[in-house]
Amino acid sequence: MENNFQKNQDFMQENQRVMMERQIQMQNEMRERMMAQSIARSREMFTWVASFYLIASLAMIRGYRTTKKPTILAPLLPLTFGVGYQADLSYGNKINRIKTEAENILMFERDLIESPLGLPTISTLDVGRLKQAEETKYHSATRPDQ
Repeated sequence: MENNFQKNQDFMQENQRVMMERQIQMQNEMRERMMAQSIARSREMFTWVASFYLIASLAMIRGYRTTKKPTILAPLLPLTFGVGYQADLSYGNKINRIKTEAENILMFERDLIESPLGLPTISTLDVGRLKQAEETKYHSATRPDQ
């Protein structure tokens, strides 16, 4: 009987380990899909921003040639930075720089990402749950019948 109990316990531990590995793998795959979708979204946005930039630049250059006023070219500077940022995000190595900075924060600046009041405990969750149940009971008791 003791042998069966030990086998059952070992089986349950192995089952829990496999379930945990599957959960971790599933969460990682979901994260990767979300990142791929985010990169695809920024690439799609880049095509629109770059098209606008090209058309606006041509219009500003044409306006400058006809009026000879350099102020017409002034919007080119911020537009160039915007398109450059979007290009770096979409096709450059900005994602890698963001990941590197995130790793630095996780390794050397943990205090920036800590939750206020620390991690919740079972007792604080139970206190909140009971408080919410009491408030719900109070509101349902004071609400007139409909």
